[in-house]
Parts: sequence; C-alpha cells; structure tokens
Amino acid sequence: MGLIALMSCKESTKQQTGQDAGGSENKAFATFLEDYYQEGLKLHPLDATTAGDYRYNDTLPNELSTAYRTKETSFFKRYRDRLAEFEDRQLSKDQKMSKAVLAWECDRNLDRLSFRQDLVPLDQMWTRQLAVGQLASGSGAQPFKTVTDYENWLKRLDDYLEWMASAEDRMREGISVGYVLPQSLIKKVVPQLAAMTTTNLETHLFYGPIRKMPAAIPQEEQDRLKEAYARAIRDKVIPAYQKLHDFMTSEYMAAGRASSGIQGVPRGDEYYAHAIKRYTTTDMTAEEIHQIGLNEVARISAEMEKIKQEVGFEGDLKSFFDHVRNKKELMPFTEPEQVIANFNAIHEKMKPQIEKLFDKKPKTQFEVRRTEAFREASASAEYNPGSVDGTRPGIFYVPIPNVTQYNTYSDEDLFLHEAIPGHHFQISLTQENEKLPKFRKTLWYSAYGEGWALYTESLGKELGLYEDPYQYFGMLGAEMHRAIRLVVDTGLHAKAWSREQAIQYSLDNEAESEASITAEIERYMANPGQALSYKIGQLKIRELRKKAEEALGDAFDIREFHNQVLETGCVPLALLEDKITAWIVNKS
Repeated sequence: MGLIALMSCKESTKQQTGQDAGGSENKAFATFLEDYYQEGLKLHPLDATTAGDYRYNDTLPNELSTAYRTKETSFFKRYRDRLAEFEDRQLSKDQKMSKAVLAWECDRNLDRLSFRQDLVPLDQMWTRQLAVGQLASGSGAQPFKTVTDYENWLKRLDDYLEWMASAEDRMREGISVGYVLPQSLIKKVVPQLAAMTTTNLETHLFYGPIRKMPAAIPQEEQDRLKEAYARAIRDKVIPAYQKLHDFMTSEYMAAGRASSGIQGVPRGDEYYAHAIKRYTTTDMTAEEIHQIGLNEVARISAEMEKIKQEVGFEGDLKSFFDHVRNKKELMPFTEPEQVIANFNAIHEKMKPQIEKLFDKKPKTQFEVRRTEAFREASASAEYNPGSVDGTRPGIFYVPIPNVTQYNTYSDEDLFLHEAIPGHHFQISLTQENEKLPKFRKTLWYSAYGEGWALYTESLGKELGLYEDPYQYFGMLGAEMHRAIRLVVDTGLHAKAWSREQAIQYSLDNEAESEASITAEIERYMANPGQALSYKIGQLKIRELRKKAEEALGDAFDIREFHNQVLETGCVPLALLEDKITAWIVNKS
C-alpha cells in the first residue's frame, strides 16, 4: 500500500524511549504524536478552527507562498524521519496502527507538495475562497460570540486577502507554463467572485456576522465592530474580489485550456497516479479502476431493470431515467423548508431500527441545513463535521437551488450517506474515541470515509427504509453514480475524454438531471481522483463484511463488525483489511 519502510533504531534510542519490548503503550511515542498534532494545527489553523480549537482563529498562513510550501515540506519530512526512532516491538497495538497511518500521511503529503497544484489555486468547488466564504458568513466553524471573536476574524481576513493577491500571481505563473484551469471551470468561478463585489452591505456575505451579532455584546462595541466590518468590506474585500474577477474574466479566461483532464497540464499523468494513490489508498492503476467501473455499471444496470419492471414502466432503461427525472410526484415541494423537513422525517422513521445494526452511537448533535446561497448553484449535498468536543453539531448541507424541481427519489439514500449512519456516525465516533491520538481524530481518507458512507446506503432496508421502489431505485442510482465516477474520472484524466463525452456517458447510465451531471463532471475535472474513493472504499468494506460473515457463520454480529470498522477512524484500506482479518482470526 505504499507505506514507507521504517528504519531500525539504535539500542541507545530504544532505551531513551523508556519502553520495553512488551507492547504496552509507549509514552515517548504518545508525546511524539501529540507534538505532530499540535505543530500541525499551527501550520494548518483552519483545521484547528474546524476541530473546535480556537487558539489560531486570528491567522491564516499563505499556503501559496514559497516560504509556506518549504515550511510544510520540512514539517512532513521531519516527522517521517523521526518515525525511525520507534520500532514496532516498542509500541502497543494501537500505536503500531498510528505509526503506519502517520507514515502514510507524511509520504502522501510530500508527494502532493512535489506537484504545482498551487498554480491553480481557485476552482468552483474545492478551494480556499469557498471555505473562507462559509466562515465569513458567520454560519461556519469560525465562532462569532464575543468581541475577541469578531476581532480575530478581521485579522484572519487580512491574511486571506494576502492569499487572494498571491492566487493571481500564481495563476499568472501558471499561464506562463501552461498549468491552468479548463475554460469551462473558469466560467463557474467567475460568478462566485462577482457575488462578493456587491456594495450592499445588508446582502454581502462577509457582513453576515454583523447581522447576527449577539445582544450580549455591549452597544458601544457593536457600533465599533459594525463600522470596522463595513470599512473592511468596502475598502478591502470588494476591491480584492473585483480585481481577481477582472483578471479571471479577461487574461485568465483567454488562457483557459480546452482539455478537460489533468493530462492537459505539465506532469499531468504523474499527478493523476499520485491522486489515485492519495484518494483510493491503493496501488491500483487507472486502467484497473476503469474496468471495475464498467463492470459495476453493468451489474447495477441489471438491478435497475428489475425496479423498472416492478413499477410497470414500459420502455428501455434510459427512458426510465427520464421518467424518474421528470416525474412530478417526485417533485412535491414548493418551499425549501419542506425539503429539510423531509430529511428530518426520514431520520425519525429509521431511529427505531438503528439499535439492530449499531450499539455505539455518537453524542455529537446533528442538524440538516440548506446550503448557503453563495455556493448553492455549484454545490453537492455534503456533511460538515461537528467540533471535536461535540459542542458544535455535525451539519448535513442540502443545496436547493430550485425547490420546485427538487426531486426526492434519492432522499432516503442521501440521508444514509451524508448523515446517519454515514458521515455523521463515522466522523463523530472517531472524534469521540478517547483511545485515538488527536491527529487521527480529524484525519480524513476518502477511500475509508466515503467508502463507509456509500456502504451504509445499502443498509436502508435493514433500517426500515426503501419501502417505496422509487426510493430503492434512488439507492441504486446513487451506487450507479459512484460506479460511473470510476469510468468518467479515469476517462477524463487517463483516457483524454472530453467534458462532453463524460457528461453523455453519465446521461446514458443514470437518472440525474443534465444540470446535476454537468456540475458533477466539472467537480471531477477540478479534483482528479477524488471521485474514485467512494466505490473503491465501499467495495473493500463489502468484501471484508462478506469475508467475516463466511468465516464466522452464526458467530458473526453485524454490530460488532461495524464497531471494528468504525473504531479505527480513517485509515488506508490496507490497514483496515489487516485489522478486520486479525479480528476474524481471533474470533474463529
């Protein structure tokens, strides 16, 4: 799985660790992991804010600067090298897992830093301006409860504006070497920037915290902060966004590439190989993944045919997709609040069945919210984790750009994936697990995390859902969507598929609308490889469950299996497989 080879240490180093070979917890190694976590928070203060650690809320280092990239590279090299001070026999079982995870983490980040992704610092879905927009609105992880909170944001905002200026510099550098965004993606970023140039403070996203200012803040301070925020937006934010907007609509748009895949930039093929390893945590090739995708599309299509026959639809499967997309009974809502209410009703329906599959449930609270307007048009449904201490709830964000066209056929499946028992269970239980070192509580590997969430979609019938064949078709549709991703992501980035070719393949094989499919394809174009993680991870977890069921027979307990998967936190798939295999052997 590409984990680094760990060097043996000298006898004197063994003695310095204060640990014998008995395999109990090594205190020196625990301190080492804590040092890694704490230094990492200083280096990545947005991660600290997201985790609910607010010590660095007034800073935002310029990750595009050469100095920062050098510092980040040094950080991962130093901790990777220090791992050699600890032999496996000096560590407890859990610490051995942490050692392997940290080795993987350092290696993958060093790989990442060898590429020039900083030359494309903005896209329509994944990049800093969107994360900062959420924070600036006052509804994200950055708190706005005290005067200090409000002042912290103004300081962080200045750092962000420095990043924006650097973004233009980096994009100009990208133009000079042919490392630029596809023109179709530039077109999606432009309106996001334009929205931040409005001079109406009452509607400006960055004025959101002022509109929500707590009454507990003294009036004199409120007045001062209102003026400070108005001045910052008027004199700094709007001009910065306008400048970047003008650059992207003119010089950068003209330089935008016509190719859709990452092979259209320097070292594109190498970067995609890195992205596959990073996002699947495997050594699979693009060709292998493409074929798995084709096989899964064929398998799921056969299952869809059964639902088509069950509801009595006459016509081919592609016609049935159109039927589902346009069926008015599946678009019953007139107000966005009704969409949110429907997800809450799904939650209530499944609650009585949760105990059958899970005996461990998170303490962290959970909410369903509509995606903010500034990013809704390009957003997919998503889960934002709660704080590590559980004081901030996990949030399932649902984009509702046009409520009258909102189709409910996949809502039960979507709730299972993004909320319960998908991302909310997995992430919250990880954060609440006191046995894990802090760095693993907030670690994210898509193959594990998204693989788990996709796996949970198949639990719907066991949880009292999917009684309506259209909702079950929604589950098949969601699985098909992830299978298609294997085909189109590798098609785009390894087989020179065009954006239009990928859109057409999706339209031919799933029931999503053309607008939704277009947004998805552009998502894959912006972040090569990420779309592969879902199905690869799901297939591995399914494989491990089947292996356990066959080996243990009547002794197999689904709740215990789920505990075994979830208690590790996010790990590369090879480490998860090793853990489950050892569990099966111990129970046999």
